[in-house]
Amino acid sequence: MKNLDKTVEDKEVLDLFSGKSRENPFVLFSKMRKMGAVIPIPSPMEEIKTQAWVVTRMEEAMQVLKGHHHFTVDQSSINTPHDTRKHKTDESDPPTFFGGQSMLSVDDPDHRRLRKLVSKAFTPRYMESLRPRVQEIADELLDEVQDKGKMDLVKDYAYPLPINVISDMLGVPKEDKEKIHGWSAAIAKGLSLGRRDPGVDKQIKAFGTYTMQLVDAKRKHPADDLTSQLVAIEEEGDRLSEAELLSMITLLIFAGHETTSNLIATGSLMLFDHPEQLEKIKANPALVTSAVEELLRFNGPATISGPRYATKDLELGGQQIKKGDMVIPVLKSANRDEQQFIDSEELDITRTIKRHLAFGHGIHMCLGAPLARIEADIAFSTLLRRMPNLRLSIPREEVNLHFTLSSQGVTSLPVIF
Repeated sequence: MKNLDKTVEDKEVLDLFSGKSRENPFVLFSKMRKMGAVIPIPSPMEEIKTQAWVVTRMEEAMQVLKGHHHFTVDQSSINTPHDTRKHKTDESDPPTFFGGQSMLSVDDPDHRRLRKLVSKAFTPRYMESLRPRVQEIADELLDEVQDKGKMDLVKDYAYPLPINVISDMLGVPKEDKEKIHGWSAAIAKGLSLGRRDPGVDKQIKAFGTYTMQLVDAKRKHPADDLTSQLVAIEEEGDRLSEAELLSMITLLIFAGHETTSNLIATGSLMLFDHPEQLEKIKANPALVTSAVEELLRFNGPATISGPRYATKDLELGGQQIKKGDMVIPVLKSANRDEQQFIDSEELDITRTIKRHLAFGHGIHMCLGAPLARIEADIAFSTLLRRMPNLRLSIPREEVNLHFTLSSQGVTSLPVIF
C-alpha cells in the first residue's frame, strides 16, 4: 500500500477477499481502520487492472453505497480501457445473475425498473403476512429433531428454514431443494472477489439450466407464485427480457436463502461465544429483535458489498480517487467503526442501533432484508423457546468457519439440547 504505514500487508487483504485467509478478519479490519477510512490495495481481480481502494469506515462506505451519481456497479458504463470480462460466458449458456443481467449489476434506470417488478413481493407488509408460514416451517424442522436431543444446527435448521420459505414464494418443487442447495453451496464457496474455483462454471450452468426449465414449466402451468408472476410480466414485453427474467429468478433463489442461512448459523455461534448474551435472551425473549440487529452489525453475512467504480475523479476519505478506480466498501469493518459505536468490538444485544450496513445501503440495499429479519427473528425465538439448554456438542475450535462470496459462514454446528 502506497504512502502508508505497512501495518497491513497487501496479501492479507487480498487473501481475505478471495477466501484464502483463515485468520480472524476483524483483527485485520481494526488495523485497516487505523490506517484510514479509505486505503489503496492492488486490484483483487486479475482482469481489472485499475487502482483499487477499500473503504473501512461507515460514513465513507455510505457515501459510496448511496452515491450512485459518483459510483456505478457497472464498470462497462465507464469509458475506460480495461477489459472487465476475463471470464466470458459461453453464448449458449443460460443467463444467470452471475452474468451481469440482474439488479446487482445495473444502475438506474434499469435497476429501478427491475426492482419495481419484484418489490411488491418484498414489501414489509407482505413479508409480515408470511410469519405464520415461517413459524410453521421452524416448528416442523425442530419437531424432526426434538426427541433426539441433538442436531446439526446448520444442516437441520439454519439451512432448510430459509430455502423452504423462498422456494414456497417462487414455486420451486420440494424435490428440487437439495439440487439447489448443492449448486448454491458450490457457487458460494467457489466464487469470491478475484477467485473462481475450477468447476464453478459447471455449477452455474447447471443452476441456469434448471431455472430455464422452471420458467418453462411455469409458462405451461402458471401457479400462485412469484416465478409465475414474473413470467407473466416478461410475456407482456418491454418490461422484462428473457435474460433479465432468468437472472432475476436465479438471484432470488440464491440470495433468498444463502445469506439468511449464514445469519442464523453464524448468529447462533456468536451467542455460544458470548454465553452472558445468550442468557440475557433466554431471560427476556423480547430482546430477540434487537439481538438480530446486533448480530447483523457484529458479524453479518456479507463481508463486502459488490465493487463500485468511480464515474469521475473525486475525493473520498482524504484520498484522490480517479475515474474508473474500483472502490470496495468493507461492510463488516464499517459495522465495527469506533466512531459510530461504543465498544464496537463487543457483542451487546441490548444495544440501540440507528443503522448498520449488513444489508448494504442506497438503491442496491438488499431487497430481502425484511424477510431475512422475520426469518431470523422466528428462527432464534423458536430455537431458544423450545431448546433452552441448547449448547455446542463439539469443542469450539472444531467449528469450521468458511468464506462464501466474500462472506463468512459455518459449515456445520453440532449441538445438544
